[in-house]
Amino acid sequence: MQLLSAGEPAINAGPDLDLDLDLATIPVLARRMADGTLTSAELTRAYLCRIALVDGLVRSVLAVDPTALRQAEESDLRRACGQSRGLMDGIPVLLKDNIDTAGLATTAGSRALHVPPREDAGLVAHLRAAGAVVLGKAAMTEWGNFRSPWAVSGWSAVGGQTVNPHVLDRNPSGSSSGSAVAVAASLAQVAVGTETNGSIVSPAGHAGVVGFKPTLGRISGTGIVPISTRQDTAGPLARHVVDAAILTSVLQGREVHHLLTPATLRGARVGVWRQVGFGAETDQVVESVVALLRRCGAVVVDVELSYLDRIDAAGRPALLAEFKHDLEQYLRTRPGVPQTLRELIEFNETDPIELSEFGQELFHDAEKAPPITDSAYLEQRRTATGLARRSIDEVLAAHSLDVIMAPTNGPACAADAGDAPGPSTAMPAAVAGYPDVTVPAGFAGPLPIGVSFIGGHGEDEAVLRFAAAFERAASARRAPGYLPTTPVLRT
Repeated sequence: MQLLSAGEPAINAGPDLDLDLDLATIPVLARRMADGTLTSAELTRAYLCRIALVDGLVRSVLAVDPTALRQAEESDLRRACGQSRGLMDGIPVLLKDNIDTAGLATTAGSRALHVPPREDAGLVAHLRAAGAVVLGKAAMTEWGNFRSPWAVSGWSAVGGQTVNPHVLDRNPSGSSSGSAVAVAASLAQVAVGTETNGSIVSPAGHAGVVGFKPTLGRISGTGIVPISTRQDTAGPLARHVVDAAILTSVLQGREVHHLLTPATLRGARVGVWRQVGFGAETDQVVESVVALLRRCGAVVVDVELSYLDRIDAAGRPALLAEFKHDLEQYLRTRPGVPQTLRELIEFNETDPIELSEFGQELFHDAEKAPPITDSAYLEQRRTATGLARRSIDEVLAAHSLDVIMAPTNGPACAADAGDAPGPSTAMPAAVAGYPDVTVPAGFAGPLPIGVSFIGGHGEDEAVLRFAAAFERAASARRAPGYLPTTPVLRT
């Protein structure tokens, strides 16, 4: 059987089905299901076939839900009876493996969480209510990249090493590695990831797809393996901004009454936070984006965000205290697995695989962290969150900006490394709890480069509308090539 790439012509799930999964959007699929030229069962079979053909190259899908086809057939029956639940009804979606799915393994990449949860996470309940097909679970960096500062992005003891679909010896970034890679490789229509500090936008940028981190609190965090409930949020990964917007609404438990209308770039005010450290190729992509925005009539001004060192200095120890408290609270909802951080540490010390690639230094640090009632911790959290909000609010106000634009990522590094060195443009929005969306913007050779658009508190729809307008103007995304390597390895 010939291996198809996502960019090749249609992947047929039946003799009369002509469908290019890479280009298809949720509105197009919904229209085809409504007019009878496509069924959810056919669409789901196409994705299951593609997983079987392609995922051996990238290792992004940990498990396929054995009920996926039954879910799709139920969707088709609803539609035949005139009871469709909306745009997401019958759409296959993958879930990051830290999102509880009743009866289906939810491991956060750890062999310690071997007993499946008994209940769905809050957002999974919303997906099921909307009729979405839960296709399976996506790989992730173990424990959300919060077990060791030397963690290998995309690696877990459960799933092994996920790789970048554009160049197979390159890193996918993390921790929503599998969600981003699976969407880029057309193994699902959309996927759900989670972010504490860049874990949606960074892998999305590296995979060349859209990733959206919404305003903190817009999506339920119930039933998600936490790092910090003060920063964690789930969010969509998709090949198209419109799909990310639709999935966001469903994850929030809202009905999708109208499609996202792209904003106009003409007259928009964009602050460019250029940053340094991503490399010359990323700088060139940023310059090309600035030129495009100006050609489209946007007003572009250079900006700098303040307080970054102080945010980081206060935020890091705060996360350690929150991780211990929030994780142990979560573990109490999972009978049959370790119930404390100490028990997890001891499990890892005796397991033959868990510590084979990197250690658990952050687990040890978190075990010694103070309780979240400690005055020093409370001041750290106030400082980190307050300064992060000021860093964005002050720049938006000073220049009357609609959004702040920044590079999301540099070229992916070697597959067995952590994230590529360089600044984190995700940190201010992540710590502030503000919306941040990354959109494909260009390439460094065959490796994707994304740019992020950051907005103020609650400006989720405005940020997505701007991202949709940029996506339409730039048209920068392309399907992965699954190259074995590049001529020159960048480390």
